[in-house]
Amino acid sequence: MNVWRAAADLIREGASGALATVARVRGSTPVPAGTKMLVGAEGRLIGSVGGGCVEAEVIGAALEAQRRREPALLRHHLNADLAGDLGLSCGGTVEIFVEPLVAEASYVSVLESAATAESGLVRTATEWTSAPVKTFERLGPSALPGAAATLTRDGRFMEERLIQAPRVFVFGAGHVGAAIARAAAAAGFRVVIIDDRAEYADPSRFTESVGVLAAEVDDALMRYPLTAADAVVIATRGHRNDALILERVATSPAGYVGLLGSRRKKVVVTKGLKAAGVPAKSLERVRVPVGLAIGAVTPEEIAVSVVAELIAWRRGEG
Repeated sequence: MNVWRAAADLIREGASGALATVARVRGSTPVPAGTKMLVGAEGRLIGSVGGGCVEAEVIGAALEAQRRREPALLRHHLNADLAGDLGLSCGGTVEIFVEPLVAEASYVSVLESAATAESGLVRTATEWTSAPVKTFERLGPSALPGAAATLTRDGRFMEERLIQAPRVFVFGAGHVGAAIARAAAAAGFRVVIIDDRAEYADPSRFTESVGVLAAEVDDALMRYPLTAADAVVIATRGHRNDALILERVATSPAGYVGLLGSRRKKVVVTKGLKAAGVPAKSLERVRVPVGLAIGAVTPEEIAVSVVAELIAWRRGEG
C-alpha cells in the first residue's frame, strides 16, 4: 500500500498519525534508508522500520509526536546484543525521523505529490517552529543518485529521493499468472496483468494495486511501451500464445523477460522464433523456466519463485 497516500487519507479522515522514516544508516541495519512506517493513534498501521525494540521505541516516539505536534530525530546504536535480536551479523547506527501528520494544505499537497510522482525530491525540516516545513520538487530519474533518504550535512533537513518501483507486465491471467500478479504487487512492484480474454482480464478478480488490461499483445505494447526498468512475465494458456508474445518482447528494452514452462518448452519455442528471424542473442536472455528453482508446483508456489527472482533482478542480485 502507498504509505504517502495512506498518510494523506488519514489526515482527510480527521485522524491523528505520524510518519517514521529511516533517514540515515551506517553499518548493518535491519532496513535501508528511506523505509517508512505510518503510525496511527493506537500504533503501527503500515510498514516497518525494523521490528523489535527499535520499532517499539519508534512507535512510542510517534505517539508522542502526535501529542506534541512536533517532530523528533531518533538515533539507535545496534550493539552486538541488539543486532543479534534483529537477526544481524553485526551492529550499525540508524537514525529515524518521526513527524506528526498535520492538516495543512501545503503539507497534504506534498504527501499527494509523493504518492503519484514517478520521481521527485521531498525535503522535510527536522525541526519545526510554528508549522511543518516540507516541500516536493519534481526531478528526472537521472538527477536522483544516492540513497533513497539521507540527512543533510547540517542535520536540518531530511531529503528523500523518490523513484517508482519497476513495472511488471504479466501476460496471461490464468491461475498461475494471477498468482504471480498478486504476489508481485504485494512485493511492491507496479503490476499490470494482460489477457486477450475479457472474462480473465476482469478487474474484479484483483485488488486495486493490480492494473488489468484486456488486449492483444500488440495493443498492450502500444499502450505500455517497454523500458529497461520493466519486467515481463509470460504465462499464457499455450505455446502458440507464448511464442507470439515472446516474439514481440524478446527484442524489447525490457530489463527482465521470463517465460513460464520447462526447458523443453524453451527449446521448442526458441527454435521456432529463431526460424522466424528473432535474433538468438535476444532469446538467450529469456529466463526459462522463469523463477528460482525451489521445486514449486502450485500456482502460489510458482508465484513465490517468480517474485523472488524479480526481487533479485530489482536489487541487482540476479
